[in-house]
Amino acid sequence: MFEQIDQFVDRIISLTPEERQLFHSLLKFKRVRKRTYLLQEGEICDFEAYIVKGCIRTYYLSEDGTETILSFAIEDWWVSDLGSFTEQTPSNMFIESLEDCELLIIDHKSKAALYEKIPKFETLFRLLIQRSLFALQKRFHSLISQTAEQRYLAFIEKYPKVVQRVPQNQIARYLGVSPEFLSKVRSTLQKKK
Repeated sequence: MFEQIDQFVDRIISLTPEERQLFHSLLKFKRVRKRTYLLQEGEICDFEAYIVKGCIRTYYLSEDGTETILSFAIEDWWVSDLGSFTEQTPSNMFIESLEDCELLIIDHKSKAALYEKIPKFETLFRLLIQRSLFALQKRFHSLISQTAEQRYLAFIEKYPKVVQRVPQNQIARYLGVSPEFLSKVRSTLQKKK
């Protein structure tokens, strides 16, 4: 059950057998069905989840009910609302499973205990936050500087496994275009081939 997360951790920090055992003891295994909300707007996010199996999306709803998809996450990725989790304040986002998922979850209290007992985990989670921030900055830049076609090509190049698992209408929302417009982009690309 812990093999994948151990490989993930080992790429960043090294643990003694005792530290690894303590880390495992702070994680909770959870299975969730497709279309399950792990977090809804207004709730306080009390988890960071490592995805062992499955696909999850995070998104916001505008006042008129329009979805803006912030991210997709698949195996070997983490998902949470970092602001809500860190500050223990109500979230303004939704986290929903797109497939049946298997997760390893650490809650706020357990993460604080992990930092206290194994400080090198602060390095691991700091690097995760830095990578997440960098990805968001790149995404923001692409939204203002690239065409929809360029954004779509970059998305399928960077996330080929996600493209095959996520409905096209959700990819369109992620890219900031209508599903109809994405369909036109895909058709144009097919003709170019």
